[in-house]
Amino acid sequence: MSPVLLDSRSLAMQRKNDLKTRIIELQKTKNITPGLAVIRVGDNLASKSYVASKCRQCQEIGIHSKEYYFPAIASKESILELIYQLNATDIIHGILLQLPLPKHLDALTLIQAIDPLKDVDGLHPQNLGTLSLGQPTMIPCTPKGCLTLLKNHKENIQGLHAVIVGRSILVGRPLAMLLLKEDCSVTVLHSKSQNIPDITKTADILIAAVGQPKLVQKEWVRPGAIVLDVGINHIRGLEGQVTIVGDVDFENVSQVASAITPVPGGIGPMTVASLLENTVEAAIRQSSRK
Repeated sequence: MSPVLLDSRSLAMQRKNDLKTRIIELQKTKNITPGLAVIRVGDNLASKSYVASKCRQCQEIGIHSKEYYFPAIASKESILELIYQLNATDIIHGILLQLPLPKHLDALTLIQAIDPLKDVDGLHPQNLGTLSLGQPTMIPCTPKGCLTLLKNHKENIQGLHAVIVGRSILVGRPLAMLLLKEDCSVTVLHSKSQNIPDITKTADILIAAVGQPKLVQKEWVRPGAIVLDVGINHIRGLEGQVTIVGDVDFENVSQVASAITPVPGGIGPMTVASLLENTVEAAIRQSSRK
């Protein structure tokens, strides 16, 4: 029996259409157009493509967006100076630092400089701390997108065992906190974990977010489990062609999963939709504090 394919593109489009309506209302009632600043450092081709897509989708729904580019050799001080300027600018409600950064730059130092109210990536320690308490805050985009897609498929996940492979600050840790708030039992696995396949096979919900192509095999998955693949890996073939694959061996895992996300088209569209939602929410929160 074929699994349900959790392709989020139609759901993401629905969320974006809802945001478009909210933005028109904001402009009418409060004369506010949400604004997003995206900071890109260096010439990582994937980052360049992601930023272009984010800015294009902002424009499609009525968010004012602007990309700020720095060469790979940029100093921490020059980027901090821009962040402080954006913090003080009323027309910018969200600031996104595109990751990864060149190795000489410390991402946490730069993220901490962003005003928590404008931290639309939800990675500022203040926002992550509030999230860990289960309180309303800016939720990191990919974990938010994962949960939205998951609950669109299965509304009640209370009591289910969720296993997350990967403990990064971008996905694994905040997603664990979100799932705990949903009353799931949560296990987080990482590179030092033992007996990983034995543990993943106990999962009702299995999420892979490690950046290792096709790491999760059919034997790792309990029949009937829901599988979310967060990984995006670019694989170059013998003739130079590039293929995008996830952290899950999609073809084989599809034989046992009840539902599974494709790569691309699974989590990615919901991540961007969540960024747009966070930008609109940031504009609303900032307007209410004036």
